[in-house]
Amino acid sequence: MLRLTWVQPEDLIGHELRQAAQDGRDPSAIAARWRAAGGCEAPTRAGASPEPSSPYLRLLAEELLDELADLPDESARTEPTELDRIKALCPDWPAPPRPADRRAARANDTRPPATTPARLEAAWLGRAVGCLLGKPVEKLPLHAVRELARATGNWPLGTYFTAHGVPADLLARHPWNRRSAANSLAENIDGMPEDDDLNYPLLDLLLLQRHGKDFTTSDVARLWLDELPAGRTFTAERLAYRNLLTGLEPPHTARHRNPFREWIGALIRADVHGWTNPGDPAAAAEQAHRDAVLTHTANGVYAAMFAAAVISAAADDSGTPDIHGCLRTGLTVVPPDSRLAGAVRHAVRLAETHTDFDAVVDELHARYSSTHHWVHAVPNTALIAAALTHADGDFTGSVCRAVSGAWDTDSCGATAGGIAGLLAGDPAALPHRWTAPLKNRLSTSVADFDGTGFDALAHLTHREATRP
Repeated sequence: MLRLTWVQPEDLIGHELRQAAQDGRDPSAIAARWRAAGGCEAPTRAGASPEPSSPYLRLLAEELLDELADLPDESARTEPTELDRIKALCPDWPAPPRPADRRAARANDTRPPATTPARLEAAWLGRAVGCLLGKPVEKLPLHAVRELARATGNWPLGTYFTAHGVPADLLARHPWNRRSAANSLAENIDGMPEDDDLNYPLLDLLLLQRHGKDFTTSDVARLWLDELPAGRTFTAERLAYRNLLTGLEPPHTARHRNPFREWIGALIRADVHGWTNPGDPAAAAEQAHRDAVLTHTANGVYAAMFAAAVISAAADDSGTPDIHGCLRTGLTVVPPDSRLAGAVRHAVRLAETHTDFDAVVDELHARYSSTHHWVHAVPNTALIAAALTHADGDFTGSVCRAVSGAWDTDSCGATAGGIAGLLAGDPAALPHRWTAPLKNRLSTSVADFDGTGFDALAHLTHREATRP
C-alpha cells in the first residue's frame, strides 16, 4: 500500500500542535480533542505513520488544522514574514555596496564584482561534499551517529562514513539511511548522487537563467511545476506543491495546512542567491526571501535570508572575508528578537566557549531536541553557525562538525560545506579525499543538469552573477 509521506492530515496535526506551541499559540484544547478522539502523535522520524487512520480521524485532523491556523499568534509582532516588516525590525540592515569600496568597480557601474569561477566551483564542491558526508546518517539520533563513526575509528569525524568494520549488531540497531547507503558510504561513492540539497540550487540557477534576479515568487512556483518532480519534494516543499495544485497562490501556499513552514527547506535553497550577489548581502537576502515565501514563513524564511547573506559576505572579493564576520553579517538581515537570531547567537557563544565541539552539540541538543523536530530551521541553523565558528571556517572542520551534530545531517553539511568551500577559494584547496570520489559529476532529476560537472556549474553561476 502506498503511504504518501508529509501530506496525510492525521500525520500533520501533531507537527502543527508543536509549531503552535512554539509560536505562542495555545493548542491545548485542540490537542485534547485530537487525543480524546484517538489521534496519534506525529511520526518521530518518518514522513508518515505506518498505518492510515480512519476516515473520521482524517476529517477531524483537517478541521483541527484549520482551527489551529486561526489561533492568535503571539510571535507575529517580532517574527513577521513580510519583507518590509522584517527590514523595519533590523536596525543594521546592510546598505548596498558603494563603488568606491569595490576593488573592481568601474566608474559607470555600481555593481560589485562577481566572485571568480574557481571560488564558485569550490563552493559547489563543498556543498556536495557536506551533503554526501551526511547522507548515510540522516534521520539517525545523535548517539547513533557517534557510535557508527567510533566503530570505524572515524571520530571525531574526518572522512566519509563506511560500513567496513561496523559490528552487525550496531547496524541492526542503527541502520544507515535506506535511500543513501547504496551511494554515499565511502566504499560506494561514484560521483555525487541525486539529492534535494543539490536539486534546489540547480533549480535556482535555472530560475535566474530564465527570469534574472528580478524573479517573482510566482516564477519560482511555475518553475517547480515545470521542472521539479513532485516525488522529489519533502516537508514544506511538498505541501506548497500540493497547495499550488489545488489553486492556492503564493504566499498562501506556505501557510495552508503546512506545519513544516519553519523547517529547513528554504535554507537549502539559499546558496545561489548568495553566490550571485557577492558583497551585497541585502540583495542576496531579498532574493532568498522571494524564493522562501513560496513554502515558508517567519523563522523558516529567516534561515534562508541568513544563509544567503552569510554566503554573499563570504563571496565578497573586495577584501578577505572571515567566517566570524560573515556570520555577523548574516544576523543583520534577521529580526534580532526572533527565535532564529537568538539560537544563532547562543550557538556562536557556545562554539567560542568550548574547545570540545561535542560539548557544544550536547548543549544544543539539551535545549532543542525535546521541543523541535530534527528538520526544524532553528536548531539546524544554530548548529551550522556553531560548526563554522568552532572550525574557524576550515573546510574539513566545518563539514565534519556540522554533520557530527546529527539533526538534518546532509542539509547542515551541505550549507556548511558550501560556505567553507567558498572561503577556501579554490577547488585545489579542498582535500583530495573529499573531492576525488565526486568525479566532477552530479546526478539530478532537474532539467538537463544530470551528469553536469561542478566546473561547468561554476561557470553557469558566474554568468548569472555577472549578468546585467
